[in-house]
Amino acid sequence: MAHLRAADPVLAGLMEAVGALPDPRTGRGRAGIGSNDHYGALVRAITGQQLSVRAAAAIYGRLIDRFGGRPPTPAQILADDPEELRAAAGLSRAKVGFLRSLAEHVVSGELELERLDELDDEAVIAELTAVKGLGVWSAHMFLMFHLQRPDVLPVGDLGVRRAIEQAYALEALPSAAEMESIAQPWRPHRTLACRYLWRSLENEPG
Repeated sequence: MAHLRAADPVLAGLMEAVGALPDPRTGRGRAGIGSNDHYGALVRAITGQQLSVRAAAAIYGRLIDRFGGRPPTPAQILADDPEELRAAAGLSRAKVGFLRSLAEHVVSGELELERLDELDDEAVIAELTAVKGLGVWSAHMFLMFHLQRPDVLPVGDLGVRRAIEQAYALEALPSAAEMESIAQPWRPHRTLACRYLWRSLENEPG
């Protein structure tokens, strides 16, 4: 935190205005996801894509209720009837397909979840985006909030872009290259910087 304050006076002012951040893990235990449950975290990521926080939580809640209050295993996802799963949880057909793709990658060994902790950020992104329905943004969120990697900059996140536009008085939303340039002084703490930026808009993911 001291590094960020010293490295960027604009960010320092924003941090002062935002105040203390909540624990990023708050609520994850209640969701049935442990810190080592990479599969459960990815299931939650897929179910919550392109939804408000409230809608995502409701759908995820219905999903885990179907499986005894815990995230379903890959075998359970593949054994379930896709239409019954869709109707019970309120998922779109596309998201049911994405959940099945994730389960298939895990069962086949194409996605070795136990190795993710050992991989660098770019390698994790490559592994996850090979799964249908997991894009770069989802991979960034997984890195930041589940693996708690300290130096992630989600250049495709609209909230971060808007917060940077406002904080730095830009004339338009910044491009990925502009974000990289602005965030360069934040290294190696870009994840924390982004959490402050999200908080300035009061819409932190997760």
